[in-house]
Amino acid sequence: MACRGDGMEDRVDIYEFLSAHNIAFERHDHEAVYTCEQADCLDIPGSAAKTKNLFLRDRKGRRHFLVTVGAEKTVDIKALEELLGVKGLSFASAERLEQYLGLTPGAVTILGVINDRDHAVEVVVDSDLWCRDAIQCHPLVNTSTLILSRDDIRQFLDITGHEVHVVEVPSRN
Repeated sequence: MACRGDGMEDRVDIYEFLSAHNIAFERHDHEAVYTCEQADCLDIPGSAAKTKNLFLRDRKGRRHFLVTVGAEKTVDIKALEELLGVKGLSFASAERLEQYLGLTPGAVTILGVINDRDHAVEVVVDSDLWCRDAIQCHPLVNTSTLILSRDDIRQFLDITGHEVHVVEVPSRN
């Protein structure tokens, strides 16, 4: 069950969920990281793409977006606003992050939609990242990194009922 910030429900055990659905992953435990720069210092083997995740909302707080891009990309939020057809796109608060995804700042991950049982969060993935065979992502906490294949991420999103919108996320130079 997902945690919705009310203390009444238990958090999902992401490892049990992935295993129960035959979603393969490689786990790497490490000290807590809060930024892409800190994550760059980790010695995670392999060629899986490092990711950056932005939890955004529109001006009125009616639409929420989880945007996943390669860690090297600097997102042009104003241009993304136009691409998504929303007004006033900005970072959502830590309270909204907890409410919608059951996550804390520094642990934002595409896997967080497991806690979005109401399907209130739209998943947006950069097309450059979606072309990669595998990606790195947090398992709902920032003290571990998982490597999952693109196909396994797609399966995860299908199981949780989240459509992935693959777009060319605009970047700032």
